[in-house]
Amino acid sequence: MGEITQIQELLHQKADLQARISLLPYDGTPEVKSQGEKQYLYVRKRVGGRHTSTYVDVYSDALYQLLLRNARERRELEKQLRKVNRELVALGYMEEDLAPRVLKNLDFARANMKSNIYDQAVLEGVATSFPQTEEIIDNGIVSGMSADDVQKILNLKHAWEFILDKDVIRCNSDYYLLCHIARLVNEGFFLDGGRIRGVPVTIGGCSYVPPLPIELDVKDRIAEITGNEQIAAIDTAILLCLYCMKTQIFLDGNKRASVIFANHYLISRGQGFLVIPEKSVPEFKRLLVNYYENNDLTLISEFMKMKCWQNFE
Repeated sequence: MGEITQIQELLHQKADLQARISLLPYDGTPEVKSQGEKQYLYVRKRVGGRHTSTYVDVYSDALYQLLLRNARERRELEKQLRKVNRELVALGYMEEDLAPRVLKNLDFARANMKSNIYDQAVLEGVATSFPQTEEIIDNGIVSGMSADDVQKILNLKHAWEFILDKDVIRCNSDYYLLCHIARLVNEGFFLDGGRIRGVPVTIGGCSYVPPLPIELDVKDRIAEITGNEQIAAIDTAILLCLYCMKTQIFLDGNKRASVIFANHYLISRGQGFLVIPEKSVPEFKRLLVNYYENNDLTLISEFMKMKCWQNFE
């Protein structure tokens, strides 16, 4: 493995670990405080040389065990993160300042992340409302939804946080990054959701049957699309998105991974983000089937540029 490839893989690992740490609901070691006959749970941590305690809830054995597991998991993830940082330093990696427009684009995408995740969930047929999606993103749980649907939304959050990491946004939008995104969106559903598909699949409501993808061909096609500097970034992002969807590179999660992958490319160029709005999902699906069956990019590309692209001044 070349040095550049090593650095890119370590940056993927770093962003993944940072995203996982951010998903943990509590930061600190659990402690029990008594007041009269009642007991209460807090989490304790050192901040700026001082210990602070944050109230969690009334004591229960289940909550106490949850806090212990949370603290152990955070310590292990932070240990892994320190190891990755040491390896990056050993390879001579130095962070470079991102362009002001890219930094602004990262803020723009983060500010809209909840609504983008909701729109993506709707595209996938997840039975959710925006308040439910918001509750899952903020707290990790919600009532009235299946465990699978909750997991899909959490996975979307994880994948978006991954691509919005400042280190990852510096990486190339290549096959390896796409596979990592697919692994994140498929987490909890497949053992290795980022592995290229090795079995035939069909697409519901469509006569198109995607052939088995060949890894070298997929790598070359992605490199060809991203290497064409003669077209606008939004056109490249749309081509990436549609190519990855039609190729059905993975067993599942192809639309989710394709949209997030295209956004990595677009945001890294400071050109906004690309998400299919809830109200446009039926029309998008119709045009997508037409593209699959007729291989005509014109209608769906124009539709996505007009209805799905959000930019900023």
